[in-house]
Amino acid sequence: MIIPIYGYGEPVLRKVGEEISSEYPNLKEVIANMYDTMYNAYGVGLAAPQVGLAIRLFVIDTEPFSDSDDLSPEEQELLKGFKKTFINAKILKEEGEEWGFNEGCLSIPDVREDVYRNERITIEYFDEDFNKKTEVFDGLIARVIQHEYDHIEGILFTDKISMLKKTLIKKKLQNIMEGKARPDYKMKFANKKGR
Repeated sequence: MIIPIYGYGEPVLRKVGEEISSEYPNLKEVIANMYDTMYNAYGVGLAAPQVGLAIRLFVIDTEPFSDSDDLSPEEQELLKGFKKTFINAKILKEEGEEWGFNEGCLSIPDVREDVYRNERITIEYFDEDFNKKTEVFDGLIARVIQHEYDHIEGILFTDKISMLKKTLIKKKLQNIMEGKARPDYKMKFANKKGR
């Protein structure tokens, strides 16, 4: 089921997510709805706060990045097959060079900015069946994970850009809060009821 994505300015996007247990109500359904919602909006990741839930859960499917000509065939293959659910995730280490990439966010439509992140992470999490895992990811996969992980920490990618860039996008952010953004997916806006 496709659910509305909460837009910039919604208080839930600033909350640090709470850990959940395998007993979390309708967890499988929540995860399925998040994937449906992400695919409907052509996203590569979606965190629970973006659908109004202040919990430590996010889903990722990097396949849309796999057809980029800038990537090696190995990297394309890796991105094509990367679909994972992360529950109660905790980044243990961020390593390597910081590199820039033009990021966007489903909660902040029509805003894209270069964000610098470490190239490699070590992360501990539970999958949808509550199997505990510790894995190392790098490149674009690490970046998507870091972006979604920020969401469960109450951080948005716009927090990681310069003051000048923040000033330049201020009007766009205000428009999102007022419900003036018109993405082709359902959204819930801070200062506007429904859509």
